[in-house]
Amino acid sequence: MTAKVKSSSEQELDKCQKQFDAFDDNIKSLTQDRMKEAPKLEVEPQTKLSQNEISKSKDIYLKPWKTIGCKEKFNEKYRDEYNFQKEYVHFTAENHEIIGEELDFWTRPFPGMPAEEWKVPCNKPVWAPRYVAERIKGCSYHRLKMDTRTTGGDGRAEYYGSMAVDTTVQRLDAVPVSNRKSVFVSAGF
Repeated sequence: MTAKVKSSSEQELDKCQKQFDAFDDNIKSLTQDRMKEAPKLEVEPQTKLSQNEISKSKDIYLKPWKTIGCKEKFNEKYRDEYNFQKEYVHFTAENHEIIGEELDFWTRPFPGMPAEEWKVPCNKPVWAPRYVAERIKGCSYHRLKMDTRTTGGDGRAEYYGSMAVDTTVQRLDAVPVSNRKSVFVSAGF
């Protein structure tokens, strides 16, 4: 029996493989619950309107740009929730990715409802159904970045590897116009 000695390059490859495996395990551990706990990235509000400016501005009521019907029947168990969601609320939409660009998206809040395309102007107070404001408010993503930390050691040496640290970025936002309690009651804003 002859013992095979690993060359320094093979040892280096083994070390890299361990670091990659640790990183892979860390990425796999990113569950939805952990991502929801991620800190939100703070951004400056784009529109700062005074109450005087709000009262002088004309009311803009939005309607769907396009509507596509569906053959599915509406489930009457959700009628109360639907009636709550279709109430018009006063808000200002903000686009944090492309500042000032109009928002264009589709909604279909309940089965049996038609799909609707909405075009919402940014940085202007508008009136739209609550489900439109909540759809805008829900547009966020998780940013993963690499952070070098000590991942462990075996007593003789410490291992350094990359760990994924995530933050939540609010891509689009719907800010209530009034100073009263938030109109987005069902989303817990």
